[in-house]
Amino acid sequence: MDFRFTHNNINVLNLEKSMAFYQEALQLTETRRIEKPSFTIVYLGDGQTPHKLELTWIKERKEAYNLGENEFHLAFITSDFEKAYNHHKTMGCICYENKEMGIYFISDPDGYWLEVLPERF
Repeated sequence: MDFRFTHNNINVLNLEKSMAFYQEALQLTETRRIEKPSFTIVYLGDGQTPHKLELTWIKERKEAYNLGENEFHLAFITSDFEKAYNHHKTMGCICYENKEMGIYFISDPDGYWLEVLPERF
C-alpha cells in the first residue's frame, strides 16, 4: 500500500476572480472541471508536476469563509525569485515577508496564504 499527494482543495467565493488570480500570480491553468447544479470544481496545475490545486465554488454561498487563524498554506518554488517578488509586489498581493529566511507570502482573493520560495529550498 502506498500513498501519493494528488491535490489540495480550497473553497472560493468568486471562481472567475480566483482563477484569474492563480493564472496571473502563479501561472496555474485549468486542467479539469466538474460542473454540478450546486457547485463547480476546477483543478489547476502548474504543467510541471502532477499535483493539483482544487478550487471549489459553492454557488449559493455568499459570505466569506472563516479561515480561522489561517495557519495552513500552500508553498510554491520559483526559478526566478526576484522576478516573482516584483510581479507580486506590482499585483499588491504580498501579505507577509520574512527577509531573514528569504521567503514571502501572497494572499489570494479569499485570504488564503501562499508561500513563495526560491529554488534553494
